[in-house]
Amino acid sequence: MCGIAGFVTVQPPADAMESLARMTATLEHRGPDDHGFYSDGIAFLGHRRLSIVDLSGGHQPMANEDESAWVVFNGEIFNHSSLRPDLEARGHRYRTHSDTEAILHAYEEYGDSSVTRFNGMFAYALWDRRRRLLYCARDRHGIKPFYYYWDGRLFAFASEIKALLKHPEIAARPNENVLAEYLTLGFVAGAETMFQGIRKLPPAHTLCLEWTGDRFRLTLNQFWEAPVCDPDRRADPGQTVAEFRQRLEAAVESRLMADVPLGVFLSGGLDSSTIAAIARRRFSGPLKTFAVGYRETEFGELPWARRVAQGIGAEHHEVVVSARDFFRSMPKLVWHEDEPICFSSSIPLYFLAEYARKHVKVVLTGEGSDELLAGYERYRYHLINERIVSVYGCFPAAFRTRVRRFLDSAILSLPLRRKLGHTAFGRRHDLDSIYIENFYCGFSRDSLAGLGASAVLVNARPYESFLEAWRARPRESTLARLLFADQKTHLVELLMKQDQMSMAASIESRVPFLDHTLVEFAMRLPDSLKLRGATGKHILKTAVEDLLPRDVIYRSKQGFPTPLPRWLAEPRTAFIPDYLCDRRGFLSSYFDVSRLRSLLDRHRGRQEDATDRIWRLVNLQLWADVFFTGREIRWMDGVESSLSSAA
Repeated sequence: MCGIAGFVTVQPPADAMESLARMTATLEHRGPDDHGFYSDGIAFLGHRRLSIVDLSGGHQPMANEDESAWVVFNGEIFNHSSLRPDLEARGHRYRTHSDTEAILHAYEEYGDSSVTRFNGMFAYALWDRRRRLLYCARDRHGIKPFYYYWDGRLFAFASEIKALLKHPEIAARPNENVLAEYLTLGFVAGAETMFQGIRKLPPAHTLCLEWTGDRFRLTLNQFWEAPVCDPDRRADPGQTVAEFRQRLEAAVESRLMADVPLGVFLSGGLDSSTIAAIARRRFSGPLKTFAVGYRETEFGELPWARRVAQGIGAEHHEVVVSARDFFRSMPKLVWHEDEPICFSSSIPLYFLAEYARKHVKVVLTGEGSDELLAGYERYRYHLINERIVSVYGCFPAAFRTRVRRFLDSAILSLPLRRKLGHTAFGRRHDLDSIYIENFYCGFSRDSLAGLGASAVLVNARPYESFLEAWRARPRESTLARLLFADQKTHLVELLMKQDQMSMAASIESRVPFLDHTLVEFAMRLPDSLKLRGATGKHILKTAVEDLLPRDVIYRSKQGFPTPLPRWLAEPRTAFIPDYLCDRRGFLSSYFDVSRLRSLLDRHRGRQEDATDRIWRLVNLQLWADVFFTGREIRWMDGVESSLSSAA
C-alpha cells in the first residue's frame, strides 16, 4: 500500500523534479516508510512506500532487468507468488520477493493483457522507455484510487487529487458539471471529479499514453466485467453454499499475506464478523480486532463487536469518538478525501484506523458483501414497491398525484410521512424516483428548486451514471440490475472512503469479499440465493452458521450508524446555520441563503428531517473552504466555541 504520482510530457517545466517531489511529498501519509523518484526527461515517476511485503527489497520506482521499464505501484498482488515460477521459467530474473516485480515481468511477457493475470487491489503506472508508452491500470472494483489530468500535452497521475494540484500547470477549480450529482447522491459516480480537468481511471480499466511520432495519444480499455446472473443454475444448493464458503475462506487466507502485524476492523455485523472468524482460524498468531463507538452508547455496535471478538478468541481493542472529535476533524478529513465527505461514517473510520495503527499495519474489512449479495434493505423494499406499482400503477395519474400530496402534508406526523414517502404510494413510479431518489438522494430535483438553486444545479442530469449501469443489463432481473448498478456507483465510493480514511492513518485495508474470483462466482448465482423473503445475503448467512452465533448472523443490519441526526438538532451545533448561510461562502453562489436558513430552522425545530441534506451542504461548503477559499477557520471557530463542552 503506497502513494504514487508522476507526469509525462515532452515539454517538462524547468523545475520538473521539484514539482515531482512536491507531488510525492503530499502523499507521505500513504507511504511514510520510504520514497523514490525516476526521470528520463519525459517520464517523471514518484513513490511513497508503506512497507508490507519484502520490507527490505521493495523500493520503488522499480525497474526490470535492463531498466527499459519502470513502475510505481499502489496496492497488493495477492497471487504474485504463484505467477513467479512460470515467469522465471520464461527467463525473467527476479531480484526481490516483492509483488511489485511481478507487474514488471508480467508486462514484459504478456504486454497489455498482463493485468488480467493479477488477483489483487492495485493502481499502477508503468513507463515503457523503448515504446515511449505509459501503461496504467486500476483493479477490477476500484479498491485503489487512480486520478489523472490530461490536456493533450501534459499527462499527470496520482493516488490523490491533492498531489496533482501540486503540479504548477494544474489549477484547483470547482467542476460545476457534477455539483448536482454530489448533492443528489453524495458522491460523483462517473469518471469526473469535483475538480475541473481531473478524472478517475474507472475500475477494471487500463490507460495507455503512447507516443505516435509527433504527439502522445491516450486510450482507455476495459479489461474485466462482472458476469451476468445465471437464473437457471441447476447446482445442488448445499454444494453451492459449500463452494461459496470455500472461495470466501481462500479469499481471506490470501489477504493474510504480510510481513507486518495484521488485524480486522470488527463492527459486530455479519460481514466483518465473518472475516474475523475465518481469519482467526487461518492466522498463525493472535488476531487483533478493532471497533469504534460513540459516547452516545445507543449508536454503534460495540457490544456486538466485543461479543464476536470474545467468541473467536481475538485480542480486542475499542475507540470512542465524541461529537467534538467528530466535527473538529472534518476539515482535515475533507482534505484527505479530496472531495466532500459522502458518508458520515468516514469520520469514525478514521479514528478507528488511527488507533489501530498503534498495533497493526494491515487490516481486513467487510466491504463489498452488501452490493454483492443483496444486503441492504433497499433491495427488498424496491421489489415490494415494484409489486405495488404493478397494481396501483393502473389507477389514474391524477389520483396518484393527489395521494402523494396528501402523504406529504403536515396532517400526518413526521415519522409516518417518512415511512409512507418511501412507498410506491408516496412517489412517482419511474426508477429515478422510486429507487434513486427514494434511497440515495439528499436532494431531489424538486428539493433543489425549492431552495432557489441555480440553473446549473436544477437543469443537471445527476442520475446518469447509475442509469447507465442499470440500462447495461436489460435482460437481467430487477435485483441483479440493482446490484450491478450499485457496484458501479455506490460501492466504488464506499471503497474510496475505506482507502482514504485508512491511508490517512498510514494503514492498509483489504477487502476479501471483493476477490474477483469470489465476485464472479457470486454474480452468477440466482436471486434466491441472495435475497430470500426478508433475508438478504442468504448464501452467506447459511455458509457461516457454524462460525458465528445465530443472533449475530440474523440480527437486523445497522450499517455503521452515527449520532449525526441527533447532533445536528442540538444547541451545540447552532453555529452551522451561520456557517452555511454566509453570503461570502461557496453555497451562496448556488442557493438562496434565506431558503437554506429556513430548511435548517425546520430541521432544528423537528418539523422535517433534513440530516442528509445538511450533511451534504456542510461538506460542500467546507470542501470549498479547504481547497479554494482557505476560510475553513470559520468552521473550526464554530466547533471550538459551541462544542468545547462535548470534549
